[in-house]
Amino acid sequence: MPKPSREEKRQMRSAARLYAVQALFQMEVSGQTFDEVRREFETHRFGAVYEGDEMAEGDPYLFAKTLEDAVTRQARIDQMTDRALVAKWPIDRIDPTLRALFRAAGAELVEGSAPPKVVITEYVDVARAFFPEGREPKFVNAVLDHMAREAKPEAF
Repeated sequence: MPKPSREEKRQMRSAARLYAVQALFQMEVSGQTFDEVRREFETHRFGAVYEGDEMAEGDPYLFAKTLEDAVTRQARIDQMTDRALVAKWPIDRIDPTLRALFRAAGAELVEGSAPPKVVITEYVDVARAFFPEGREPKFVNAVLDHMAREAKPEAF
């Protein structure tokens, strides 16, 4: 099998981020464990075909690391998110999709190696995928910018 090109690797990382948000959402609403959800995504979602549409291959390492870091660092990430949100909107009151997105992005900001601006851009794109008509992408950008400045102030 040929080695993926630079662009294919970038697409796989983007897909892994989208899948991590979906997996965190699924864990919250279904009560499934980290291992159950990770296994399901890696064996049934990456590259799967639904109604003739092929799902993208995700970067399995980035997916698993983001998911694991989001779970193990959830308290810290949720506190960072709360500080970035308006006082009237603690994390437990926001949309569960956005909560999953902030946890995945927060995991990368706290533990990941990608530059914070890349993480912000990628997760704003994920927000656009879930909320194509709404104001959520701008909201996500503002919250993640605040979180990134807290997690990695040296990058700004």
